[in-house]
Amino acid sequence: MKYLILTLFIILNTSSSASELQSECFGSTQSGSLKRGVALPESGPNFVSYSFLASNLGRTYVHSEVKSIMLQAYKGLHRKTPSKVFKYAETGHKNGGQFKPHKTHQNGLSVDHMVPVTRNGKSVHLPTNLSNKLGYAIEFSTDGIYKDYRIDFESLAALITEIHLETLNHGHEIRRVIFDPKMTPYLYRTSYGNYLKKNIQFSKKRSWVRHDEHIHIDFKIPCQ
Repeated sequence: MKYLILTLFIILNTSSSASELQSECFGSTQSGSLKRGVALPESGPNFVSYSFLASNLGRTYVHSEVKSIMLQAYKGLHRKTPSKVFKYAETGHKNGGQFKPHKTHQNGLSVDHMVPVTRNGKSVHLPTNLSNKLGYAIEFSTDGIYKDYRIDFESLAALITEIHLETLNHGHEIRRVIFDPKMTPYLYRTSYGNYLKKNIQFSKKRSWVRHDEHIHIDFKIPCQ
């Protein structure tokens, strides 16, 4: 009996903890908030945060469903392309709300992701530091070249595809992906091109910032 009670106590507390971690979003990405936001981990086998400092300052919080989607997508990518590395960027505050300098990122459903790049043919992380505004000040040529870094369009297409597949597995959708419209055709030339054309809504007009060094993803998850 003692062990039965102890087992029930552990199960109930585990269920309670899991329930507490479920986020709630309110409003929209442009005007919203987040309840019980969760932070993305600073690193994993094939990914890192754009800034450990920014992560510790609380700029990498998302809705719990978004966190699960991202981590499962990274796992899938690591299994399929173990030599490739990825770097996510800004997401939002723990409680959502205004997230300067961004106009969105307010309800936990937005994720910025640095473009995967190669250097001398090897998959590497795009440098993100204070001198280049944590990567956001980097400017690629229209064909994806910055100094000796080249955008790995195949890996970027794989990343978007894997995230979309995991989003569907979680019963949700991707609302849009913002990427420089002049560079999007390079994604359509990859082996994932047909899938992206059929399933992903890319921005057709240039945003207020170019979005060449990073993509912006808005997830479509029910909010209050």
